[in-house]
Amino acid sequence: MNTSAAVPVPAGAAAPAAVEAPVLVAGGISDSHTWNLVFLQLLLEEHGHTVVNLGPCVPEELLISEALARRPALIVISSVNGHGYQDGMRTITRLREHPGLGGLPVVIGGKLGISGTLSAAERTRLRGAGYTAVFDDTPEGVRSFARLLGTLPQRALV
Repeated sequence: MNTSAAVPVPAGAAAPAAVEAPVLVAGGISDSHTWNLVFLQLLLEEHGHTVVNLGPCVPEELLISEALARRPALIVISSVNGHGYQDGMRTITRLREHPGLGGLPVVIGGKLGISGTLSAAERTRLRGAGYTAVFDDTPEGVRSFARLLGTLPQRALV
């Protein structure tokens, strides 16, 4: 268990205990699918994380307010409708513009483009816009995501 990942905290605010920081899961603003969000929630819980599943079609304002209120260890944006790249660029831009959320780890994954996997240039643009990592919907993408989870603080499994 790695407990060295830091959760950014606004000046003057008390830092939450690392084991209490949840993972926020959200569908892209135009994506009404829920099965992917349930899958992610179960995967995260199996890895010992507390999950707050915000559901599908999450507006940026809700994501920002929940991130500020809950101070998560990670935000996971998921898309299966093929518009994840477009929605994801808008979402990360809004998150990164907000004071106090600049260093918060945020990842995106799933079916991010309508023509299949994203190009290397598109993945680079997503990371350049502020995503910590970008995962596709292949088995290797899921394995890479699971490896990332091993780097986050987690609650004790009992």
